[in-house]
Amino acid sequence: MDLRKLKKLIDLVEDSGIAELEVTEGEEKVRIVKRGVQAAEQHPAPTQPAPPASAHSHAPAPSAPQAQEAPALPEGHVVKAPMVGTFYRSPSPGSKSFVEIGDSIKKGQTICIIEAMKLMNEIEADADGVIKAVMVENGQPVEYGEPLFVIG
Repeated sequence: MDLRKLKKLIDLVEDSGIAELEVTEGEEKVRIVKRGVQAAEQHPAPTQPAPPASAHSHAPAPSAPQAQEAPALPEGHVVKAPMVGTFYRSPSPGSKSFVEIGDSIKKGQTICIIEAMKLMNEIEADADGVIKAVMVENGQPVEYGEPLFVIG
């Protein structure tokens, strides 16, 4: 893919409200993901990594068990991400987290923030209980429906 075209795509992602863009041209594929301060991430064309992909066939194996770990959540009510964005446990860097494991919470209590399109969205508990697990690291991107917390 032409470097100028790639630069235009990166600028498009930076200037727009979108968080992710994927473009395929023939055998070339580029994926640009906006993550906080990080400008973009790109993946080379599938034709280039084909030999390393077979050499790294063991690399995706750890990803597969991670995907299989999702059903092995602690028992309880799972609070899922209502949107795509960046997960934050506290209202600002250096501040105390909204909740910790073992904290009792009430329905409607703010438990985290998801930043989406430069807007901070407070996520509230949808059930009463005790925080049993925090499933996402602070500052990590989350997908819609991804488990954030387990409430017991």
